[in-house]
Amino acid sequence: MPPISPPSGTSTSSPSGSTGGPVWIYPTIEPALARRITQELHLHPVTAQLLVSRGFTNMEEIPPFIYAKLPDLFDPFLMIDMSAAVRRIHEAIKGGEGILIYGDNDVDGMTGTALLHEFLMSVGAKVFFHLPNRSDLSTTLMSQALSTAQGKQCSLVITVDCGITAAKEIATVVEKGIDVIVTDHHEPTAKIPLCVATLNPKLVNNTYPNRELTGVGVAFKLAHALTSHLIRVGQIERGSVDLKSLLDLVALGTVADMGALVGENRILVRYGLEVLRGMKRVGLKKLFEVCDLGSGDVSANALASKIAPRLNSLGRIADPVKGVELLLIRDPIAAEQLAKELDLNNIERQKIEQVMAEDVALRLINEPEVLDDKAIIMASSNWHPGIIAIVTTWIAKLHHRPTCMIAITDGVGKGSIRTIREFPLLPLLKENSDLLLNFGGHDYAAGLSLREENIPEFRRRFIAKANMSLSDNDVVSKLVIDARADFDEITFDLMESLQLLEPHGNENPPPILYTDAKQIRPPRVVGGAHLKFYLRQGDRQLEGIAFGMADRRSELAQRDGELSLRIAFTPQVNTFQNKLSIQLLIRDFIVL
Repeated sequence: MPPISPPSGTSTSSPSGSTGGPVWIYPTIEPALARRITQELHLHPVTAQLLVSRGFTNMEEIPPFIYAKLPDLFDPFLMIDMSAAVRRIHEAIKGGEGILIYGDNDVDGMTGTALLHEFLMSVGAKVFFHLPNRSDLSTTLMSQALSTAQGKQCSLVITVDCGITAAKEIATVVEKGIDVIVTDHHEPTAKIPLCVATLNPKLVNNTYPNRELTGVGVAFKLAHALTSHLIRVGQIERGSVDLKSLLDLVALGTVADMGALVGENRILVRYGLEVLRGMKRVGLKKLFEVCDLGSGDVSANALASKIAPRLNSLGRIADPVKGVELLLIRDPIAAEQLAKELDLNNIERQKIEQVMAEDVALRLINEPEVLDDKAIIMASSNWHPGIIAIVTTWIAKLHHRPTCMIAITDGVGKGSIRTIREFPLLPLLKENSDLLLNFGGHDYAAGLSLREENIPEFRRRFIAKANMSLSDNDVVSKLVIDARADFDEITFDLMESLQLLEPHGNENPPPILYTDAKQIRPPRVVGGAHLKFYLRQGDRQLEGIAFGMADRRSELAQRDGELSLRIAFTPQVNTFQNKLSIQLLIRDFIVL
């Protein structure tokens, strides 16, 4: 059978009869631009097409993306209020004032808190840190900050990854004679806090070029600006502060918080991964060891799938302060004990998550009509408020529609929302603020709290808005293809070229390629849930692995002759017994 070449920019679903699979979105082909990229930048043709598919329309855009360096970072003083923040912190350092770093309880908050604490200690500040334990619903976040600041005799509070939606609470802190600097990256939802300075690239009057900084990214910018100021006024000598050594924390927090890995964020993460590979931070080294990872395993994917969940488990079911302690610790023995404790917490978190996931799955089976709507919203008093974000993400991804899960405790519901690109959240939340006690986050991931009696009305409005705004096509999962790559093009030269596009993550996903190939023998089930493929195209044979697709083996039963498949895949370098080979990570397949 000759290869099927769909028109550029069109999509097709599987003709094999399988249901629930994604719609394939094929790449837009611009041969002239792809050839020019290949010739002028000496890139592999597949990489050139991938850049075209990712929206690069002229030659000038590409070198800054693939070759960006640390000197290309933006001046931190471009951020509004940065000068005011720097002056106030310098004043606190000179006066020996106590400074409290008050961070959010996720990995972004932990890394940002650790970064500012370590940095301020290095320049002579008297500094403390605290993160809220959100299992305690009896107090608000900023009331905890006020209590801690008063107990430590701190006259300055610097928030990390929080505070932009806490104008009323911050006003209470200020009334007690404590100055506040807010560093945050969440969307402002109401009145901006009245404080010394508000550092947030998403402010309406923002002059900073990178709107996509995460909380730890904003914290790093503050450290960068303060370093420049202290050098300028002669407080410290040039070279006495190694800002690059803090980039491991920036990389970890940015990846964990799904920061967009484009532009400046990509530079910060790329260099942060280099710092991480040096394994100089004892606590992280021990945590990598607990995960059976070494310096050669450091990648954005490893941070997202192995390291971040263990740190996040603290904020969900235990004490997030221990996460900051692990990032700052210098004693190897204590670090190993703490890393093991985190691992045990993560196991406990997984157990709680499994129970909740099974409960949600059972409800969807018993109430299939829930999926008739273009949004899902569920609530229960049996769910752990620290776990709902994980299950919400899973449900939203599985059913490709806006999803809100609410855990009810003592008459108050804590909700987590995840959504699809066609349905941004913050306008909806602002429209329904009359029902909410609080809300915040981003257009595609947000949190809220509301009284239990308001949940039915919020559910009605949420679903009505989704049903009105979204089409049937919007709530179908899609697989976006970057380029076609035949087996003779899948070489180590290609793999080296594709490395220029790393690190991969949000807004810069791993490449997804496609081709047509023959299945030379039926796939084998491995690990109980995965499929091992044996494929041939022309004279070349390659193996593939499809994670979680064992239930689709029946689609691939041997028929007369070799079975023809169209496969969507990401090529990977596999190391086995010190031998390198290229393996295909199968994303989806179509029987031709």
